[in-house]
Amino acid sequence: MAIYGGHMEYIDNNNDYIEKIVKILKEHPEGLSINEIAKALKVHRHTVVKYIYQLIGLDLLCQRKIGPVKLCYLKRNDSKVPK
Repeated sequence: MAIYGGHMEYIDNNNDYIEKIVKILKEHPEGLSINEIAKALKVHRHTVVKYIYQLIGLDLLCQRKIGPVKLCYLKRNDSKVPK
């Protein structure tokens, strides 16, 4: 367990969220909005944004803006994507 900014958080939760987001996006190759991912995970959208940015930084995910919504997709080259 680690403490960040007065909040207690389990380090293992980080990988769990990333794995869950990847799994959800594999099931929805058409892409999902951050709100849709948050609803599926039953977490706040700000939590999802944190992990979406990590996945973008790892070059596993991309976003496409359609009107006011950003759709999240897994990159086509999924040799990096965890199984």
